[in-house]
Amino acid sequence: MADSVRAEQKGGVLEITLDRPKANAIDAATSRALSAAFVRFQDDDALRVAIVTGAGDRIFSAGWDLSTSGDGDEDWGDGGWCGLCERLDLDKPVIAAINGACVAGGFELALACDFMITANHAQFFLSEATLGLTVDIGTIPRLMQRLPQQVALEMLYTGRRLSAAEAEQMGLVLRSIPAADLMPAARELADRIVASAPLSVAALKQMVQIAGAMSAEEAYAARDQGRLTGQERVHGSEDALEGPCAFMEKRPPVWKGR
Repeated sequence: MADSVRAEQKGGVLEITLDRPKANAIDAATSRALSAAFVRFQDDDALRVAIVTGAGDRIFSAGWDLSTSGDGDEDWGDGGWCGLCERLDLDKPVIAAINGACVAGGFELALACDFMITANHAQFFLSEATLGLTVDIGTIPRLMQRLPQQVALEMLYTGRRLSAAEAEQMGLVLRSIPAADLMPAARELADRIVASAPLSVAALKQMVQIAGAMSAEEAYAARDQGRLTGQERVHGSEDALEGPCAFMEKRPPVWKGR
């Protein structure tokens, strides 16, 4: 893995740190290194949650390294930009711990995560239109689903900046907190997810991905079409028996992931 990306396992959590001074900008090699980290996360059953953050206390990521523009290397790796934006079959949660400015492609990486927790000095913006570029197509629905339409369009068309406080108020981020509390808060959330049944979390993430933008009628149709494979896997599993037994016996459940 490139020096610009560090991946450290802590129990069931994989902490992925983007470390590319001065702005944690992402070139193709760094995107491929992030991809390798997410492949590891996806393939290892012992890993339940990933936390993505940036090194330092100023910038989560400035996005695409513009100094590499035109070098011909646009191999972002498996999973598309940063190894995550097109990894649509990932059934494990990813938390973005936003340690500073979250810009352009860095913001797109954060939007591809399930949760965003931010240091309260961070800012969020998409600068592509001001540079003659566009965002990745997958960013459009992610942005439009998390922000009021008018705000999302202003960010896309003008590069409007959102403060951490505004992002929290609008529901873009889960919480905005002092920088010193950022990683402890991300780890606490990750640990709470790890405490839940792995098959249930995987099934629920798949259900959100498939049915999150559907009507109830469409969601039931998706179920009847057999698309909710994770939910089917939960039914009749050992963990589905263990959970109620542990509750009745007033003890912590012992999940087996089967």
